[in-house]
Amino acid sequence: MDYILNNGEFTQFRDLIYESSGIHFYNSNRSILESRIKLKLKKNESLTISDFYSLLKRDEQELKIFLDSITTNLTRFFRNTAHFQSFEYHVIPELIKFKTKKNDNRIKIWSAGCSTGEEPYSIAIVLKELLPRNFKSEIVASDLSLKSLMTAKEGYYPEKRVNGIREKYLQRYFSKKDNGYLIKKEIKDMIKFDYHNLKFDSGLRNLDVIFCRNVIIYFDEAAQKNVISRFWDALSNHSYLFIGHSESLFGMDTKFEFLKTEWACLYRKFTGS
Repeated sequence: MDYILNNGEFTQFRDLIYESSGIHFYNSNRSILESRIKLKLKKNESLTISDFYSLLKRDEQELKIFLDSITTNLTRFFRNTAHFQSFEYHVIPELIKFKTKKNDNRIKIWSAGCSTGEEPYSIAIVLKELLPRNFKSEIVASDLSLKSLMTAKEGYYPEKRVNGIREKYLQRYFSKKDNGYLIKKEIKDMIKFDYHNLKFDSGLRNLDVIFCRNVIIYFDEAAQKNVISRFWDALSNHSYLFIGHSESLFGMDTKFEFLKTEWACLYRKFTGS
């Protein structure tokens, strides 16, 4: 059976995905959308393309599963070393200094688009290593993919997935299990994993750092602007935003200040004292 979408069908699916998630498909990546639909229809041969579209329109759970299938979940521990160097050597020391002056010992971080959990676990390890004993941390990790969140919550990774982790971290924060490694409970307990669609407000406020890397690249200009605006609202008056190295706020009407550290570029929100 031919599962290639005609132009009208492509427009229908593209618009439904955009309205539901902010993810925008162009003609250049149309084949990705077609391949995901093809996989679904092969599993249920009684469904036509039209039937599947109608199912997504009326069944919110089916729509979530489909959105899960079209997202890309490429990640690894301590991905983009320069970002983690900036986090470790600039952001954390600055936050500790600022928070100490304010008599505030809590640091709140959001890993938005956390995929299978490598990013928030990497963040937690850095905080475990660097925060003074009297400091507490809150890490929220969210994603659109329920399948990825299940992997993240389990915290088990095959041996090839832990490549690049410093040996001392591997020894301290992972337990060898079968042909892989399991995150230790002390690190797991630092993170709350939750489903979240970035098209909507997370409800999070007074965050100190947001990591949202290699996510907004899938959004069109309008959706990007809305997401970045919600990030501004979610952050505290002295805070930082990490986006992907191929992403930029250049040309976007935003209040964020561009920050170039010795290691990498990021953005910050500094308002008031």
